[in-house]
Amino acid sequence: MRSDKRSVPLSDLTARARIRDAAIERFARDGFGAGLRTVAGDVGVSPALVLHHFGSKDRLRQACDEHVLAQIRTAKSESIVDAGTRSFLEHFATAERYSTILGYVLRSLLDGGPLARAFVQHMIDDAEQYVGAAVSAGLAVPSRDERARSRYLTLSALGAMMLSITLDPPEDLSNLTGFMRRFFAEITLPTLELYTEGFLTTRRMLDDYLLYVGDPPGENAAQHS
Repeated sequence: MRSDKRSVPLSDLTARARIRDAAIERFARDGFGAGLRTVAGDVGVSPALVLHHFGSKDRLRQACDEHVLAQIRTAKSESIVDAGTRSFLEHFATAERYSTILGYVLRSLLDGGPLARAFVQHMIDDAEQYVGAAVSAGLAVPSRDERARSRYLTLSALGAMMLSITLDPPEDLSNLTGFMRRFFAEITLPTLELYTEGFLTTRRMLDDYLLYVGDPPGENAAQHS
């Protein structure tokens, strides 16, 4: 095997990117069982060229994961502009250019693995920042465990989204923009009601629970005693 460090021609870089992007779309549509031959056919190249650029299907998947995470970071940066009105998830899920990326992420969440964990961690970190800012601004009540609350909010949102897709699957998981807009339209009112007006009329269940487990450690626990 040659180990020289010669630069790769621009045409090779372009071919590599085209194969990677086609693989992301194919995996989003059909899942990660799709083969290299299918991906090669989508691009109009030979399976040998796919192997030339990536070496194996696992390495192609790794390249896809890395590119998707880079796109997520871009979406996170853009969502800061309208963070006051939309969550990162809503910004990401309803932006047309991220539709295929979202389909790939959902496949990854179902499949598990590093990308799924990284994506969820990104969202939990974002939620903790947004909720912390809301608490500081007096728009949200503090929690006994801000990290745990942010994790719950994130997993609840993702769980509802994935269950909705499972029960009423769209025709094409690589084109989810319309589906996601309907999903957010359906959940916005009940979500805002729960967050704004609450659900229970007394705190008896919380008091009983705290008598059993006590306040969790944290700087906010004393604020609720």
